[in-house]
Amino acid sequence: MSIDITDLRGFYASPLGAVTRRFVGRAIDRFWGPLTGLRVLGLGYAPPYLSAIKDESERTLAFMPANQGVVNWPRSGASASALVDPLMMPLPDASIDRVLVVHALETVESPSELLHEIWRILTPGGRIILVAPNRRGLWARMDTTPFGYGQPYSRSQLKSLMRQTWFSPEGWAETLYVPPLRNRLLLQSAQAWEQVGAGFSLPFAGLHIVEATKQLYRPGAVHAVRRSRRLSPVFVPAPAAPASRVGSPSLIPPSFTGVRQGST
Repeated sequence: MSIDITDLRGFYASPLGAVTRRFVGRAIDRFWGPLTGLRVLGLGYAPPYLSAIKDESERTLAFMPANQGVVNWPRSGASASALVDPLMMPLPDASIDRVLVVHALETVESPSELLHEIWRILTPGGRIILVAPNRRGLWARMDTTPFGYGQPYSRSQLKSLMRQTWFSPEGWAETLYVPPLRNRLLLQSAQAWEQVGAGFSLPFAGLHIVEATKQLYRPGAVHAVRRSRRLSPVFVPAPAAPASRVGSPSLIPPSFTGVRQGST
């Protein structure tokens, strides 16, 4: 189930959306670091996180799924956003260095096809950051935020999915331990919730954030060879016939067997 672009914009304009943008943005900066000269793609609804890096990277694009809708981004200058089919993106092979996936993995019909398409457009050694709701957290259980829609994931499910689609997970983070409630006092204590949850590695974080690297070679399928059982003839040498003595009847030609005895 997808969420409308109007709801996404409204969420990030709210105090709860500002808290989300702050904590998720910190994790993205920690994983990627400097992006000078790199081409960056945000897939899903990534403008809240791309605005801080668009001036640093060589090129920054924002692709939004057709069933979600699109907004013009950035607000000033040439538009860098587009409405696309996330499973058939209009980009050549190996053309993007970094991909940020947020509000996309949990709502797409085929997550494996999405990651295969991202693998195609990434350069060798390119990296991806996936932001996905944690199935054990409160954020996936309440539809008051965009992360309450679609399919949540566990850490093991994300790891299995990425390995099946030729990515190597390298960095993991959990964030948003504060409950997804629009209470001002609760949001003001969000930093304390984050420190306690991360310090004790509590399992109810709202989001998984995982960084993975594109594998350079696709693993080839290995098919077992079935050997049919066939009966093959085995040639065993026969023993040689014993030598006969000279004058033996067996040496008399058949034409002489009718000669009478005593004839001259």
